[in-house]
Amino acid sequence: MKALFITFEGIEGSGKTTQAKKAEDYLKKLGYPVLRTYEPGATRVGEYIRRILLEKNDDPNSLHPIVELLLFSADRTQHLQEVVLPALEQGTTVICDRYIDSTTAYQGGGRGIDFELVNQIHKIATLCIYPTRTYLLDLPVEVGLQRISRRGNILDRLETENIEFHQRIRDCFLRIANQYPQRVMIVDAMKSEEEIALIIQNDIRDLCQKH
Repeated sequence: MKALFITFEGIEGSGKTTQAKKAEDYLKKLGYPVLRTYEPGATRVGEYIRRILLEKNDDPNSLHPIVELLLFSADRTQHLQEVVLPALEQGTTVICDRYIDSTTAYQGGGRGIDFELVNQIHKIATLCIYPTRTYLLDLPVEVGLQRISRRGNILDRLETENIEFHQRIRDCFLRIANQYPQRVMIVDAMKSEEEIALIIQNDIRDLCQKH
């Protein structure tokens, strides 16, 4: 099988990280080499960028939206060069928790940055590397925010944005899915973890057979 590049996307509390891990376990059971990674922060450079992007401070306007977009994109290029591309070139399937669709949804949809500009930055930052399949775990914003509040963790700078911000993100994710139906598969994140995992596993099995 040719190495796959699989991404997981969704609003806060959608369960994408859990499902990315389950997909990794499933592929390993099938005997495929697989690497699970994430954005931002999966490289040494990315760790510094992640801190800037997600740490809360008292000034909500401390990071200009364009700067936020460029920092996420810089992390992406470093991540691709250092982690993703070497793995794919070795025949290892890569599962990534967030990728370009998150940037489009958060900085384009959430922050209101012009989508044409966002896409221009994507072309530079991604080196034209796009996923084989993207699983969009979709659920109502209110449910997602309730889930993250119950975790008891300190919320990061983006998680603490208002509900309207998160609704714009969800709406944008769904527009992306409608725009790229061959790549993006919408999964109902209101289902149980086991049901979601089975839906994704069935699709992964089909992908493996086709590639």
